[in-house]
Amino acid sequence: MGRDGIVTVGLVVFCQVAHFLTFAAIPLLLSLIREDLAISFTQAGVLSAAGMLSYALAQIPAGYLSDRFGPRRLLFIGLLVWSGLSLIFGLIHAFWLAVAILCVAGAFRALLFAPGLALLASWFPLQRRATAMSLFLLGGAGGSILLSLAGPSLAERYGWRATFIAFSVVGICAACLYGAFARDKPRPQKRKPISALAIVEIARFPILWVCSWLQFVRFAVVMGFNFWLPSFLVADRGFSLPAAGLVMAMSAALAAPSNTLGAYVSDRLKNPPLVIGGALAVLACAAALLPAVESDPMLIAVIAVYSSFLGVYFGPLFLVPVEVLGSRVAGTTIGFSNLFANIGGFACVYALGAIRDEAGSFAWGFRGISAACLAGVVLAVALSRMRTRALARLAA
Repeated sequence: MGRDGIVTVGLVVFCQVAHFLTFAAIPLLLSLIREDLAISFTQAGVLSAAGMLSYALAQIPAGYLSDRFGPRRLLFIGLLVWSGLSLIFGLIHAFWLAVAILCVAGAFRALLFAPGLALLASWFPLQRRATAMSLFLLGGAGGSILLSLAGPSLAERYGWRATFIAFSVVGICAACLYGAFARDKPRPQKRKPISALAIVEIARFPILWVCSWLQFVRFAVVMGFNFWLPSFLVADRGFSLPAAGLVMAMSAALAAPSNTLGAYVSDRLKNPPLVIGGALAVLACAAALLPAVESDPMLIAVIAVYSSFLGVYFGPLFLVPVEVLGSRVAGTTIGFSNLFANIGGFACVYALGAIRDEAGSFAWGFRGISAACLAGVVLAVALSRMRTRALARLAA
């Protein structure tokens, strides 16, 4: 990898740090946002779900545009507009306006994901691409750690609005820096444009559907935990906001190396489904224990275990359809899979908010996440068999 590659990879990771300063600020500061806007837990779920729904629906178009026009410019547009709309979100006072802003912002945030993963993967050799994809989450974890350490203190001193606006300005500056210095990977020959029919063609492969349903489970597990954990700690367990911020910082710090470690193990073993299924089995146990443990030290230990396995299978899961269907349609396959992921996240975030309002606690919500993880283990076993057959056909 030359100088352009190192600079581009570094800038993509930095953009993820800046992106997560605003994206993760919504759940972390949710107790203050709820109080300011006078909304219920269910309405708070709608607030997040609005952005996730538009984000999900934009995944396939974002992936297709990335394959057709190159990922660099799409990521720039996505971060710039997302950060600009986040700044506006910090100024509004009506619930319906907040929903509308996040709905539009979610569509542009989709331009960060598939193009960002495709751009990172393009600068690495095929045998290291699961590791490359894990760097994308490493940036997000870095942003979450910074936010969790600084966000609560800043919000208590200056208010959540000023804090949110300041983080949005960081995102705008990061987008400008990326736009000036990042580069698409040069190709030895001019690539043939991807047609819109490519979406129909790749949808004929059963392995893509299995990966997509695993993505549904993956992001439901991620968003149900990340979005509602601060509220669970504050509302159900009596933590202060700064204390909840420290727990979230610990969670992000443990999740960061797990992404790279899981990808490294997957690359070394050449067995992504094993990593996927193993991680989901551990997450099933941890999710069931979250509402069951009584002491705070035990709760923090369970959160630590959950966080350590939360991103282990991110790179391996996104790698499987790319290695079977080819890197030429990497953006489209990533977008297709991530559509299902965000539908899962959308459903889980809304469901846990509604459950909290009806039941008075998040207990049944976390039990539902545990059941989803067990279903994911079954899908991982099926994926292992399908991948083995598909790779054998490619080698023949």
